[in-house]
Amino acid sequence: MNNNIDPRKIASLLNVVSKKIGVPSEKLKKELEEGKFDSAISAMSPSDAAKFQQAVNNPQIVEKMMSSPQAKAIYEKLSGTKK
Repeated sequence: MNNNIDPRKIASLLNVVSKKIGVPSEKLKKELEEGKFDSAISAMSPSDAAKFQQAVNNPQIVEKMMSSPQAKAIYEKLSGTKK
């Protein structure tokens, strides 16, 4: 994980997501650290899961998403930084 992000904020976000998708936060954290998205995908609609898989498998889509104003705002909120 990015060392610039407060671990408490990461834990808080993991707790929110884990409750939403019904997966223990430690399991979700472990999967995400390993680059697995099984639990997250299983909670999505088939259409959303397909879109997510397509994005993960295409670095250009990921780069485009991560450079969006929305993604930057989420990062700033989680990290407590303002760029």
